Amino acid sequence: MTDAYLGLGSNLGDREAMLRAAISALAATPGVRVTAVSSLYETPPWGPVPQGPYLNACIALDTTLSARDVLDLGLRIERDHGRERAIRWGPRTLDIDLLLYGDATIDEEGLIVPHPRMTERAFVLVPLAEIAPELNVAGGAVRDILAGVETDEIRKVGPL
Repeated sequence: MTDAYLGLGSNLGDREAMLRAAISALAATPGVRVTAVSSLYETPPWGPVPQGPYLNACIALDTTLSARDVLDLGLRIERDHGRERAIRWGPRTLDIDLLLYGDATIDEEGLIVPHPRMTERAFVLVPLAEIAPELNVAGGAVRDILAGVETDEIRKVGPL
């Protein structure tokens, strides 16, 4: 089994239901066991496209799937829940990002692990710090990296 961490987000439709459905779909997959789920956080949109706020969360998995298979599973679940990739950084029904896969460093076509921008994004670090504050990312603990990122606009909504 390999520990993996995923970031989840939604800003279209019933955002909370979308995240719950994604977690259920992941948990129902052979070779995947969800081991931790963060609280739900409302966050401002990131990027140049005007859009509504997101709900974000992070989850931890134990998995026998390869990193590529975890990525493909996330992409399939996104599509199954109406995700369209028409506009980069645009609004979405569901976003599932593979943040970390064990201690692997992967740089392949369409798959970079650790996620290349996770240490810059409070919407990832806040929920990740809740479930894995001591996790080592980019040479430091998640909670320490989070201390250097602006979090004023992030609001904890409650359990997911």
